Amino acid sequence: MSATDNMSAVRPDLIEKVTGRAAYVTDLAIPGMLHGFVVRSPAIHARIVSIDTSAARSVDGVVDVLTGDDVASFGCWGVVLKDRPIIAIDRVRYVGEPVAVVIAETIEIAENAAELVNVEYDELPRATTIQEAIMDNAPLIHERHENLEDFYFKGGARPTQNSNVFHTYRNSVGDVDAAEAAAAYIHEDRFTFPAISHFAMEPHAVIADFRGDSLTVWAGAQTPTAVQKVLSRLYQLPLAKVRVIVPFVGGGFGGKASVKIEPLVAAASWKVQRPIRIAQSMIESMLTCRRLGADITIRTAVDAKGRILAKSAKLLLDGGAYSDTGSAVATKAANRIMGPYVVPNLRLEASAVYTNTIPGAAFRSIGGPQAVWAKESHMDNVASAIGMDPAEFRLLNFASRGERIRPDLRALDMDMGELMGRVTQSFAAKAQSSNRRASGLAVAATDPANTPISNAIVRLKIDGSILVSVSSIEIGQGAHATMARIAAQTLKQPPSAVTVLRTDTAVAPYDWGTGASRSTVVVGLSVENAALDAADQILEMVADVWELPRESLSLVEGGISTGSEVLTFHQIFHRALGVDSGEVIGRGAITPRSKKGALAESPLFWETSAGLAEIVVDEDTGEIHVPRYASAADVGRVINRVAAEGQDEGAAVMGFGHALHEALEFEDGQPINATPIDYSIPRISDVPPVFDTILVENGDGPGPGGAKGMGEGAILPVAPAIANALFSTYGIRITDLPMTPEKVWRALQKRS
Repeated sequence: MSATDNMSAVRPDLIEKVTGRAAYVTDLAIPGMLHGFVVRSPAIHARIVSIDTSAARSVDGVVDVLTGDDVASFGCWGVVLKDRPIIAIDRVRYVGEPVAVVIAETIEIAENAAELVNVEYDELPRATTIQEAIMDNAPLIHERHENLEDFYFKGGARPTQNSNVFHTYRNSVGDVDAAEAAAAYIHEDRFTFPAISHFAMEPHAVIADFRGDSLTVWAGAQTPTAVQKVLSRLYQLPLAKVRVIVPFVGGGFGGKASVKIEPLVAAASWKVQRPIRIAQSMIESMLTCRRLGADITIRTAVDAKGRILAKSAKLLLDGGAYSDTGSAVATKAANRIMGPYVVPNLRLEASAVYTNTIPGAAFRSIGGPQAVWAKESHMDNVASAIGMDPAEFRLLNFASRGERIRPDLRALDMDMGELMGRVTQSFAAKAQSSNRRASGLAVAATDPANTPISNAIVRLKIDGSILVSVSSIEIGQGAHATMARIAAQTLKQPPSAVTVLRTDTAVAPYDWGTGASRSTVVVGLSVENAALDAADQILEMVADVWELPRESLSLVEGGISTGSEVLTFHQIFHRALGVDSGEVIGRGAITPRSKKGALAESPLFWETSAGLAEIVVDEDTGEIHVPRYASAADVGRVINRVAAEGQDEGAAVMGFGHALHEALEFEDGQPINATPIDYSIPRISDVPPVFDTILVENGDGPGPGGAKGMGEGAILPVAPAIANALFSTYGIRITDLPMTPEKVWRALQKRS
């Protein structure tokens, strides 16, 4: 096998991407395509008094201008709450909200004409922070809430009427008040987490072609079936008339999950009945969605031996101007603040709150970074207050494998003590070079993959080549390579024989979406089942035509072994069908009822991680350097080691971003650094020179070969591990991210 063939077998998309042949949305040209440019609101919260598009329409090359009046009859859309207009109709709720789309022959004409659209605003009272939004006299950002039960997630939002709280989740176990009354020590902390930009290399870009009663959309969408469903209901089209095609995607991280700008681009195409392309700039994408910020209060009661008696947490999540998936983020944050600990008495409350800022959305491990930042920083504070070593405090309180941390959740399927021990051993194996280096630890256990719904089609052809069709999206994580390996291993064929098709809802079967660490497990199981179905058909064909006992037959590379000879796929199809052509089509489906209902319990598996950070602080400037980091995760089984390690390391690097650099900043609702120049993300020089990735394989996951999902866990321990290192050695506790040099320097100056 040549080097090129080998790389293609490892990652089918590799050669296309490194040679520049990979086609993204912006590389596509649809016959007759026009270009749209979005006019965005400079106002934070305002009534739209008037929109004058006459000057823009008079520009040569401008075809039309879309405004809210054109689409008001379609109403609003959403994936949990139906609260979002296609384009602003009567008012705007955040800086950057679309108020008009100029449609022209070229993007240059559209952008220049957009300058001529004159919008008059009447400012309204605003609520730009969580605290402002929950005040009794806060202006209502939305007057009503239309709940969409079971639309995207199972269940729906639980809004508080006549308030800006669009979802509240509560869960209680035992009697927290009684436990606190009997406790030897109680400790409470408050932490904040900022809004974070997804900052994918490819900004949002969509092409829509609305022709009569059918709509085709090309989009870098992580959840194409959700896009299809929203567009179908919004424009009252049959699902079969809405086609979503996903070419290569230049990163998503949740920022392209659920539905984003597709309804807007579809509306522009609907108005002119021609294909429209809207390709956002990085700045525009930063104004489209971001991670929810958080304000978290957490309280723990322990007995005289240091055992946790009770924990309570109140989490407020900043959902921005529209709900998107903010309700799920809040619920997950509540679940993820528990950690892998035995807590007999528990009180959780998490609320998602509207503010006049950029809408919040899903982002790698929804609610996890916010919750684990607070929880794991708090654990070290409690340990310090009672005079215990932080590692010993955790070991004392870890739940065991097979133990439930809450009655309504699946029992833990991992040993957190082992993961913590593995990162500690990693550091012990390498001698420290400086006595002034500090280390900090953090762990996490989160509940992903709660939607076990997926389908796959596997087609085994006469020449032994295999086509796999799934709606799982390749967003750089290696999902299609994993699906190819699963199909190849199940059918006993080389990975090079397998082609995984790019997703097109017209031909790919239904899948819930790409996210929540579910692809390897849920989609992988459906591919495995489809391959088994195809295998069953070809084996049955040989048994029938050759009149051989089924148990004597087995799949081998290139065909079927009868025990005495190998029949090639070509021989089998030719003789069985009578012509020199043919294929078998295998179908695989996963539902909550699969595996005798074993997939129905939440979570499908626990995604776990442990992180140990070594830091050095320049006490003159407050700058933190991380020379060494170790990350451990229980992944069940590794299917593609290079991709798996890359996922773990990439997630951790994103953690370094919000720990040390990143925050999407607002001043009274106005984003002040929403540009790629002003917004700071990690560089390669910020990655620790020594980075140890430890993947624990116990083969006990629900996925193919005992795999569990991964790719989100490693982002979680980074920030609290660094903060705990600061606390243990330098005696300062940072409670609001990021840990910038200025914050650290000021905290150092305040030490007694």
